[in-house]
Amino acid sequence: MMASVNLEFLLLLFSQLILLHVLAGGDENKYQGECLASFSCGYLGNISFPFTTTERPDCGLLPIHNCDDDDPQKPKSIQLQKEGKWFEVEVGNPLEFHGRGSSTFVFRDDKLYKLLQTKSCEAFRYNYTLPSTSGFASFRIKTNATLFVCNHTLQVHPPTYMLMHNYTKCPQYDLFYQPYIIADNVFRSAFTDCTIVHLPTKDIADGEDPFTFVTADISIEVKITEECAYCHFNLTGQCQLDSNGRFYCANAVTVSKRKGLSQNVKLGLAMVAIGFGVAVLMLLAYCIRTKIFSSTFLLFRKENPTHQIIEQFLKEHGPLPAARYSYLDVKKITNSFKNKLGQGGYGSVYKGKLHDERTVAVKVLSESKGDGEDFINEVASISRTSHVNVVRLLGFCLDGSKKALLYEFMPNGSLEKFIYEEKDPLKNDRQLDCKLLYDIAVGVARGLEYLHRGCNTRILHFDIKPHNILLDDDFCPKISDFGLAKICPRKESIVSIFGARGTPGYIAPELFSRNFGGVSHKSDVYSYGMMVLEMVGQKKNIKVEVDCSSELYFPHWIYKRLELNQDFGLRCIKNEIDEEMVRKMTVVSLWCIQTDPSHRPAMHKVVEMLEGGLQVLEIPPKPFMSSPSTSSIHLSSEIL
Repeated sequence: MMASVNLEFLLLLFSQLILLHVLAGGDENKYQGECLASFSCGYLGNISFPFTTTERPDCGLLPIHNCDDDDPQKPKSIQLQKEGKWFEVEVGNPLEFHGRGSSTFVFRDDKLYKLLQTKSCEAFRYNYTLPSTSGFASFRIKTNATLFVCNHTLQVHPPTYMLMHNYTKCPQYDLFYQPYIIADNVFRSAFTDCTIVHLPTKDIADGEDPFTFVTADISIEVKITEECAYCHFNLTGQCQLDSNGRFYCANAVTVSKRKGLSQNVKLGLAMVAIGFGVAVLMLLAYCIRTKIFSSTFLLFRKENPTHQIIEQFLKEHGPLPAARYSYLDVKKITNSFKNKLGQGGYGSVYKGKLHDERTVAVKVLSESKGDGEDFINEVASISRTSHVNVVRLLGFCLDGSKKALLYEFMPNGSLEKFIYEEKDPLKNDRQLDCKLLYDIAVGVARGLEYLHRGCNTRILHFDIKPHNILLDDDFCPKISDFGLAKICPRKESIVSIFGARGTPGYIAPELFSRNFGGVSHKSDVYSYGMMVLEMVGQKKNIKVEVDCSSELYFPHWIYKRLELNQDFGLRCIKNEIDEEMVRKMTVVSLWCIQTDPSHRPAMHKVVEMLEGGLQVLEIPPKPFMSSPSTSSIHLSSEIL
């Protein structure tokens, strides 16, 4: 009896200590790290996020220098990237960020301004680029053009159909240009010995004189990542990276602070919570005394082992940038799973909407799906990435046996819908033009290059295929479905895999037999090559039929047409430019599917080959192996 009284006394004392902590420490960190909604910046007036002062760099993304000085003779300056170029902030240029997407601001490059004012031809040697990204903001010049600087001795004469302007008043060189045009490979082929210069331009000006349309007052679009925008605008927090380079929202303000609850309301809520807590603790004490606890404990120990594995992973790898939702949240987001987008062996995908009106695709995983490895792979790999060609994971749900993943929504679905003629031979409305097919191939290559060497760790995807390439509003491709992915240190070239993983038709030879070589990032290169060949041939590579009953190895079908210079039958080919892009995709992809992994190019080399000229590409050796059967792939369980 005495032990029972002592236990209850300790529980009551514990609850009082909690109450004192809530009352005394509730506002303990109220001002720690707090940022103002706006800062005074001299003659510029007030500035707000993403701009801040150099004294409080933690409160924004783009610090402005000299904010404490009202003298217009000491112009304010901004640095878009650490240790980068300084830009002058123009008077009368309001620094107001409208919404979460992107806004445009005008900054002046002082050096370029002086060269243009004095009409110095040195301005046209001033190749102009912006940092592609700076932490949580990216930058783009709204209007710019390509100029070709050609030495007088070259005597360049571009074809008349290019309609190029020619400025001849510079002492050592001629300028060729089309105002407001970013020259593509066709233009560049006429100026192979000239220097290419990119410069910002005005909206309207006389195209005959480059000094009238090149400008030093540069219209720059600033775009903030969605994670950072949500952190700042919704949570009033500060965008930070941890020691591993992962995003987190520092000093996020709680819901109670944002709504300004009074101290009395806080006290009332604290008392209710403490009362409930005391009741639970008293019940627990009773269970211990009556030995009910032992049976209750056994029930808890029977928790789903998959759930325990995943929870342990999340504990070791937190905090994650993706938000965590309950299953009830997922039901609300999907309107009780009303709009189903698709289904597969992994589960089902539904269309949903977050509380901030962002549309998402919610993948609800099957409860019987393995030991949670696919879920861990998705969360572990995608949460480490931030690239325009990799789909973004916005959130996840782990609620008992319920598992779901929330991605940015891709309105155009998967690439698979657009490249196979047999799905709908008359689908003229879904026919992609050759330039778009080429851009998709380049985009996927850039995404894979980023996964292989752009992250802190190397991510091998192991399931690159058209179904896993999603397309946004502008048909920008994004790599998705990382359920089979493997994360490894960047220094490691060969990885250990138990059995083959992937989809028949795209699996590299070394994944079903180690006689072909070790498994590495070159396995993704093979899958990518097969996918691009399907884009060119518009047929599934494991369904190509020839005479009688034999199966023709799909790359042979492509290679034969390349050798004989035969048409691939793409309706999108309208001219020589289209033909060149398709042939370039074909040659590069045939290099990617070489049987020996060491003969395949790395993804950064693939990007270079696609963006370079066709004339410098060598025709690869003819593929010689037969298409592996589906059964041999699935039955293999070799340790590589």
